[in-house]
Amino acid sequence: MAATITAADVNKLRQQTGAGMMDCRKALVESDGDFEKAVDYLRKKGQKVAALRSDRETKEGVIIAKTAADGKSGVVVALGCETDFVAKNEDFIKFAQAIVDLAISTGVNTVEELGAASLDGATVADKVNDQVAKIGEKITLAKFEKITAASVTSYIHGTYRMGVLVGFSQPVSEEVGKDVAMQIAAMNPIAVDADGVPAELIARERDIAIDQIKAEGKPAEMAEKIAQGKINKFYKDNTLLQQAFVKDNNKSVADYLKSVSADLKVTGFTRIALG
Repeated sequence: MAATITAADVNKLRQQTGAGMMDCRKALVESDGDFEKAVDYLRKKGQKVAALRSDRETKEGVIIAKTAADGKSGVVVALGCETDFVAKNEDFIKFAQAIVDLAISTGVNTVEELGAASLDGATVADKVNDQVAKIGEKITLAKFEKITAASVTSYIHGTYRMGVLVGFSQPVSEEVGKDVAMQIAAMNPIAVDADGVPAELIARERDIAIDQIKAEGKPAEMAEKIAQGKINKFYKDNTLLQQAFVKDNNKSVADYLKSVSADLKVTGFTRIALG
């Protein structure tokens, strides 16, 4: 039985990709209502899809990233709410900051552990429910991430709209840490390097590239070579070390790290955004 495609479904895909309404409807029909397959369908047909990755997991809220006093760990917490009116409330921001301070002081490692941790005589989960009763809209402990490394930098972008943590293999200056964190905030890489990109994602990109090349009428024997070129560009656009450094496009992030120290490496990062 074919999936029922509603106008809301079509509009959602259009908002996600920027493709035309009729193209979105056809993509959903051909993909039996599967949004991920519909995005792939549009790309294979040569549509310029605007958003390959989406941060739309939290509508509104506060995101706070903070590094521990010893500089060797950091946490980022997303406290979600329904409206920016609540997100901008001073008491709501202070509540989020208290949760972050608790996460650092207790050393919790998961969002479940954080929810169960004690804050002023009650669990964080209970305190969140208290906020729901007090404010009158849904409040969630939406996300929690933690990084440990020889050196960790935290960065908050905008008015608590995005939080970034970066782990380094050795201590770095505040400027270097911020430079790399701002790169991650601006360019949203999916991994540190090619080794960190899931194999299934590369297989998917390769399939899409080969179908695009064949659709352009190029010989099949050329498809694999051209597809590898597209994969290499994918790595350059989407992996941190290969990306052009935002403060100097003539060098890569890897080049920038080497200019700081020959042995300096990024061991990991996380980026959480509202939107």
